[in-house]
Amino acid sequence: MERLRTVPMRGWLSSLTLLETESAVSKYSDIAHQIINLAVYGKAQNRSDERLAEFTDTIGNRVSGSKNLDLNVHLELVKIPHWVRGEESAVMLLPRNHTLAILGLGSSVGTPPGGIEAEAMVVESFEELKKRASEAKGKIVVYNQPFVSYGETVTYRASGASEAAKVGAVASLHPHTGWQWYQPGVAQIPTACITVEDAQMMARMACRGQRIVVRLTMRDQTLPDVDSYNTLAEITGSEHPEQVVLLSGHLDSWDMGQGAMDDGGGVTISWEALSLIRDLGLRPKRTLRTVLWSAEEPGGVGAAQYFQQHKANISNFNLVMESDLGTFSPLGLQFTGSDEARAIMKEVMKLLATINVTSLEEHGEGTDVNSVHYVFFPGASLHTADQRYFWFHHSDSDTMSVQNPEEMNLCSTVWAVVAYVVTDLDGMLTR
Repeated sequence: MERLRTVPMRGWLSSLTLLETESAVSKYSDIAHQIINLAVYGKAQNRSDERLAEFTDTIGNRVSGSKNLDLNVHLELVKIPHWVRGEESAVMLLPRNHTLAILGLGSSVGTPPGGIEAEAMVVESFEELKKRASEAKGKIVVYNQPFVSYGETVTYRASGASEAAKVGAVASLHPHTGWQWYQPGVAQIPTACITVEDAQMMARMACRGQRIVVRLTMRDQTLPDVDSYNTLAEITGSEHPEQVVLLSGHLDSWDMGQGAMDDGGGVTISWEALSLIRDLGLRPKRTLRTVLWSAEEPGGVGAAQYFQQHKANISNFNLVMESDLGTFSPLGLQFTGSDEARAIMKEVMKLLATINVTSLEEHGEGTDVNSVHYVFFPGASLHTADQRYFWFHHSDSDTMSVQNPEEMNLCSTVWAVVAYVVTDLDGMLTR
């Protein structure tokens, strides 16, 4: 039988055949069943949902820089952006009077005190904007881009203002809210989200040749960075406390709704996984650490500072896991790592067969860990039936009504089983 590739200093996998790998993981079957029974059927049933409800009902949304991010637990100091939303309004004056529902994008500058009144130019893409660049000077660019996927469409939110400013626009509007970033050396213009319906309506008007005029007023401002904290809890390893498996979600949220889905669910299951393992009296060989990131929405600010603060121990990070696409019904894990590590993770996922969550897919991802795990250590993200995620993302609808207690039980189970087994294996995953 073919042996796995040898990796110096990570000798566990290098000395095991596939059959031995299966045996090494299958011995955790009883523990996996204990965790499943406790979380899905036992005294911990619905506990993660109840904790999330209490958290979001008490704290509410938690935008970067707000006091709602301060919690009295094990904390590590970070500096984060402090952007403040002020009064915001927009009215379409021509071809008819219509009040536009808007939401300024994070880090947007405000308008002049009297607002901005200008003709709107509707485009569907950056390519169209470039082709019509000569028409854009002094106008408000309205992006009516179709939603293709988060990865493709988020670029309009992230850099739409700067792209519009490059061709002389005085503001930009588009149907996706969240944080945006100004490009260095480019004029900073106000930018806000509008509804899909209004973007499409203005596109139809433009196609008819109608002149569209919008008055935009925004009192938003960016203040100096403030102190915040990444929130940590852990079970110290019994044999190799310096080696770490890390579970995570981001504690901050957008300032609409309660942030229950994005990312209260990921935060809660990462905390619940520790609770389940502790309730069963288990102590793995390595340290199992939960980190609740601050300031993910502005671009993974808290996580970047965490890994910088812990860079001396980065070689001892065995696996980093992040949940940030909802805690709907779990389908499996998305994983990035070596072939040897993937072989181990496939065996770990088999332990979840009784709850029908065994899939191991490509591309473990997450804003908070993307920048580092591809280089330094394996990474995994929770994959759920997230088709409804963008129905609620960054909106007033992101409340506890999105959450399902039974689905959260299952997500907590997956998180706890995978985390415990990888933390307790005789050796580390290969890079």
